[in-house]
Amino acid sequence: MRGLIVLLAAGTSSRMRGADKLLESVDDQPLLRLMAKRCVKAGPTRIVLGPDQPNRRAALDGIDVEIVEAEGTDGMAASLRAGVSGLKNQSVMIALADMPEITASDLHLLFSLHDQGLSPIIQAAGEDGTPGQPVVFAPKYLKHLGKLQGDEGARSILKAHARDVALIPLKGDRATTDLDTPEDWATWRAHS
Repeated sequence: MRGLIVLLAAGTSSRMRGADKLLESVDDQPLLRLMAKRCVKAGPTRIVLGPDQPNRRAALDGIDVEIVEAEGTDGMAASLRAGVSGLKNQSVMIALADMPEITASDLHLLFSLHDQGLSPIIQAAGEDGTPGQPVVFAPKYLKHLGKLQGDEGARSILKAHARDVALIPLKGDRATTDLDTPEDWATWRAHS
């Protein structure tokens, strides 16, 4: 059974100085909508939003996704807990919504390698081997993901279970390109 994709989209875009990075236009649509469509092509998708994000909700209108809301003030961990809540015996792919170069094909590849039993954790990497996103976790890690605290994401799980991680290089820097500031966006657009 294909696992669930959890697309994390609850952040506040605080480094964007008033703009919302997930509503920035990419391919003539908000980035969040584009990423949700790519995820849905690769498998069932749950999207984690923060409280009071009506514009992000509106950007997802008409896309077949489950939307859940992160509770708590510990950033990434709150999103991850919400994303895996209620899941049992199911692999989960954690993807970030601010990574516009990740394609549906990339998501398919990571899931396929996981489904073939390559490793319990499949982590996308840059072409140069730099660890990146997304990451697929076998069901045995759901309890760890559900107990995370703090704003560092799943880094502690990846570190504690480093022997279980298979790094899969994706073309170029797509597994490491996330856009957090207006300068990041300007640089990325200049080179796209």
